[in-house]
Amino acid sequence: MKLRYKILIGVAAVFGVALAALAITVSYDSPCPPLRALDAGAEPIRAVMNRCYGVPEGIRLEKIARPIPPEGKVLIKVRASSVNPAEWYGISGRPYLIRLESGIGAPEGDSRAGYDVAGTVEAVGANVTLFKPGDEVFGGVHGALAEYVVAREQGAIIAKPAEMSFEEAAAMPIAAITALQGLRDQGGIMAGQKVLINGASGGVGTYAVQIAKAFGAEVTGVCSTRNVELVRSLGADHVIDYTRDNFTEGNERYDLILDNVGSQGFLGMEDVMKPGGIIVVVGGSKKGPFLGPIKRVVWSKLVGSFIETPVKFFLARVNKADLELLAGLVRDGKLKSVIDRRYPLEETAAALEYLGVGHARGKVVVTVN
Repeated sequence: MKLRYKILIGVAAVFGVALAALAITVSYDSPCPPLRALDAGAEPIRAVMNRCYGVPEGIRLEKIARPIPPEGKVLIKVRASSVNPAEWYGISGRPYLIRLESGIGAPEGDSRAGYDVAGTVEAVGANVTLFKPGDEVFGGVHGALAEYVVAREQGAIIAKPAEMSFEEAAAMPIAAITALQGLRDQGGIMAGQKVLINGASGGVGTYAVQIAKAFGAEVTGVCSTRNVELVRSLGADHVIDYTRDNFTEGNERYDLILDNVGSQGFLGMEDVMKPGGIIVVVGGSKKGPFLGPIKRVVWSKLVGSFIETPVKFFLARVNKADLELLAGLVRDGKLKSVIDRRYPLEETAAALEYLGVGHARGKVVVTVN
C-alpha cells in the first residue's frame, strides 16, 4: 500500500475516533442533584427548575426564595406562561450538539426555566417609572415558569391589552414575534403578495397566518386534515391539507414561504416560488438525537448556495417595540392566540412532553395559581 493511502486511512481513523469520542461525551447525562434547601428566613415560592437533562426527568418544581426587585426592575406575580420548542430543546438536551453551549452532562448557569410571561406587577425597584404595582403586563423574561419573576423595566415587558386574558397573552411572545420577524424582517412581506405558511396550525403558524393577513397578503396555510377549519378561521385565503396534496407539486407560485416544519425539500419549494421570492426557515424536525433541527439549518446554507431563491434562517429576538405592534393588532381585532391545552405549574413536565410530540394546535399554556 502506498504511503499516501496509509496516511489517508490514518487521518480518517483519527477523525472517526474523535467523532465517536465527541458523541459519547455530549450524550452523557449527569444524574439530577438533590433538592437545595432554602436559606433560613427566606420566603418560599414555587419555580420550575432544570438542573439535569431530560423530559420529564429534567423538570422539577422546587421552592426557591421569593425575589426582591432591585433598582430598575419589577417583580411580576405570574399568572400564566407557555412552553416553546426552545424550552424543549434546552431541557431535553437534544439535539446533543447544543450541549456544547448549554453544558456537558447537565445544564450550566441559571436553572430557572421558562420565558413567556403574563401577570401583575407586585412591586417595583427604585427609579422604575414605566410600571407600578397592579399593572397587568406580558412579555418575555428568563425564569417565567414560577410564581414570581423579576424583569427589567426596559426589558421585553409591556402593558397587557385588556382584550387578552393572561393565558392568551402568555402564549404570544416568542411564537408571535417569531412569526412577525420571519415575515416582516426576513421575508420583507408586502401587501398583495402570495404567502404560504407551512405548518399553519402550530404555535408560530397560527400567528403567522393572522399577521400575514394584517400585512395585506394573500395567505395559503398548510396543515393536516383536522386543522383545516382552524386555519381557515384564522383568515387564510386558501388551505392545503398536506395529507392529500403536496404544495410543491401545485400550480400556484408564491412570493414568500415561511417554513415552520421542514417537511419539504428546498428544491421542491423553489419550484413554486416566484422570481425574487424568499424562503424563510423557522423550524425543522426534532428527529435525530445529535443534530435534530440543526441539520435543517445546515442544509439551508448548503442548498441555498445552489438555488436562485434566497433561503434565510434566523432566531427571533423579543423586544418592546414588536410586542407593542402585536398588542396593537390584538386591540384592532386582527390577532388572537390559539391555545391547545392548559397545564397547571406543577404539570409543566407534562406540558413539555405534549409539546415534544409535535402536534399541538397553537400554543400550550402553563397556568399559575
